[in-house]
Amino acid sequence: MSRPDSAGHDPYAVFRFAPFRWFVFSLLAMVMAAQVQLVVVGWEIYQLTQDPLSLGLLGLSEVVPYLAVALYAGHIVDRRDRRQVSLASLVVLLGAALALFAMSLAEPVPTRVWPFYVIFAACGLARSFLQVARSALVAEVVPRQLYPNAATWRSSTWQAGTVAGPALGGLLFATFGARWTLGINLGFSLVALGAMWSIRHTPTVVARGAVSVVKNLVEGLRYVRGQRVILGALSLDLLAVFFGGVVALLPIFASDILHVGADGFGTLQAAPGAGAVLMAFVIAHRRPLQQAGPVLLASVTIFGLAILGFALSRSYILSVALLALSGAADNVSAVIRSTLIQVRVPPEMLGRVSSVNAIFIGSSNELGYFESGVAARLLGPVPSALFGGTITLLTVAVIAWLVPDVRRLGVIQRDELPGSIPI
Repeated sequence: MSRPDSAGHDPYAVFRFAPFRWFVFSLLAMVMAAQVQLVVVGWEIYQLTQDPLSLGLLGLSEVVPYLAVALYAGHIVDRRDRRQVSLASLVVLLGAALALFAMSLAEPVPTRVWPFYVIFAACGLARSFLQVARSALVAEVVPRQLYPNAATWRSSTWQAGTVAGPALGGLLFATFGARWTLGINLGFSLVALGAMWSIRHTPTVVARGAVSVVKNLVEGLRYVRGQRVILGALSLDLLAVFFGGVVALLPIFASDILHVGADGFGTLQAAPGAGAVLMAFVIAHRRPLQQAGPVLLASVTIFGLAILGFALSRSYILSVALLALSGAADNVSAVIRSTLIQVRVPPEMLGRVSSVNAIFIGSSNELGYFESGVAARLLGPVPSALFGGTITLLTVAVIAWLVPDVRRLGVIQRDELPGSIPI
């Protein structure tokens, strides 16, 4: 790979490298597949059960296996070809998409919920390995000086999928029904697998021979614990999104509160991603943040305020706008967190540290999905969302107080953190 010109800021520099282009193509297709799948399954389960807890259980069925193998996935990723691990994971996800499509052919109107939970559990296992492997693979397809740029575009690609996936899923579902929508989902899964297969890269050299799994995992945990800024950023994301996320409640808001049906549900689902994509373009065209820590805390504060506003809104347009604002704010924190990990962590440890990051992300997203369902069952959807937004704001205050290094974080560079492992 040629060394990019560092004389000026080029927001698209990372796309000069073909492996990264295939990487983002695979990522986009897989995220869209996951979102289309979630739209169909989430809507059908709620219409079948009329129970918010059933939506929470859908998230729980995926997050339990996801978290159960996340640390072990980090051990595997640091000792295997990361592209091969990604390919194996995508094959499993392709099988899950095929199973859902076959179910729609055999049973156009679902009468049972448990098969969906089984399939989502298999997806959780596969996504745990895929999340860790993909995070570490980025370091092998772009030069180190472009890690921040790659983190920005990786995040924006993921968010683009969260925009296009729900919007397309809601439109297709409303127009053609579950069968054809899940057929599109199967096609996206095939594209994701093919794009990952097309990546050509030089794998990270890893140590061979007998290595204790426990020792490897402890090293990853110890490293994260010793990096207070990384630990603070991960904790902030975990608690804020765990309590403040309202994705699991969107079918209820669309159906029972805003009364906008399946089409409106798809737009609500897409709104956070739309805001995140717009913010990603803003970030990509800016030079590195000079005050990353204060920006991180401010972005999570805005996220919490947007969730509070969404809970109180009875206007569909205002609700969409507030969800878009929450997505834009969330993307800022996601880019800062991803950049910290890519820049600060040695390549040979990226798998293990990425697995710790995967646990935080999985806990905040999928487990937060379950928390939202339970809270909505006990309190109702609106009080649940109000509670989550309030806890998010309290989390910002607690992290800012307990981890002052986060407040003081400036430009993200390797030499800012004491105790970094030399590369």
